Amino acid sequence: MHTPRLISVLALGLGLLATGCMMQESKPAPANAMASSNTLYARLGGMPAINAVVDDFTNRVATDPELNAGFKNADVPKFKKNLADQICEATGGPCKYAGKNMKEAHKGMKITDAQFNKTGGHLAASLDKFNVAAADKNALLNAIGGMKPDIVNQ
Repeated sequence: MHTPRLISVLALGLGLLATGCMMQESKPAPANAMASSNTLYARLGGMPAINAVVDDFTNRVATDPELNAGFKNADVPKFKKNLADQICEATGGPCKYAGKNMKEAHKGMKITDAQFNKTGGHLAASLDKFNVAAADKNALLNAIGGMKPDIVNQ
């Protein structure tokens, strides 16, 4: 599989942005801005926490025989950065995600409900590992659920 397949397989679990955006280099929020913010980004712990979740989530999917086919020939570090930027932006952080919208990214992939749900389960497990508050975990998972029509069976 090629890198776009990897990105699409994992993005089905974290496809938090329904529209593509122009890429800008991600920059962490100043510590004082993050501390005073009530965004999901701040509640998650900013980029250090997002990167930890992305690493754990990626490892879970990469070792799942039902989902890991997309890792062949993949640029995993680039994927992780893009995924972290996507989560950062979607949760109110200072990053910008550049990529295809979810419908375009998953067109022709024939992703099943089971694959979508299993990937979401891996995300939930990663969030649990890092003790993300239930309300914040649910906010991310609900965002994913709303993207399902753009990801499954495209």
